[in-house]
Amino acid sequence: MGSSAESPDMSTDSTADPEGTYACVHCGCDVRRHDPVSVTESADPAGEPDDRYCNYGCLAAHVEEAGLTTGTTCEWSPS
Repeated sequence: MGSSAESPDMSTDSTADPEGTYACVHCGCDVRRHDPVSVTESADPAGEPDDRYCNYGCLAAHVEEAGLTTGTTCEWSPS
């Protein structure tokens, strides 16, 4: 229990992501420090994520606060 040094991928250095590439859409934290969830809205599921979230909690909070479920339906119709 001697050293408190963190591994490079767990850096707390604020310059580690100067462009905000890995910032959570909801809370702004660096998603690399969490169990991230990525959202891709393009036709190519292997493409670069459109949005990143720390975890499902941040994704759910974003969906709720943005009202993204208002006016949607969970029913499927063959037509």
